[in-house]
Amino acid sequence: MPRVVHFEIYTDDPDAVRPFYRDVFGWKFEKFGGPIEYWLVTTGDDKEPGINGGLARTRKGQSPGTLNTIGVASLDQSIKKIEARGGKICVPKMAIPGVGWLAYVEDPAGNVFGIIELDTKAK
Repeated sequence: MPRVVHFEIYTDDPDAVRPFYRDVFGWKFEKFGGPIEYWLVTTGDDKEPGINGGLARTRKGQSPGTLNTIGVASLDQSIKKIEARGGKICVPKMAIPGVGWLAYVEDPAGNVFGIIELDTKAK
């Protein structure tokens, strides 16, 4: 059964948000090299229940908020199912080099979430 495997916090002011989560929850942030301003967020020991996430600056037209990403066995198959059930593709399939394939989708009620297929060969 696919599960939520990652979260992202989008904000207009990452410099204000990072210290907030660090000081309140003890989360750790590590800048991720890539084409967008992005920090990996470690929320605890991998041996404990929970997930890690990311922090990014909002893009033009995007509202601040939190977005969950669900791990799937096949991104292409999941996209077909989403569209067949009335969902929409917001951001088409893209490679996260060395991690996998990611897309952002919307359910019929307008809730946006990510889906990811892990694949270390993704380029």
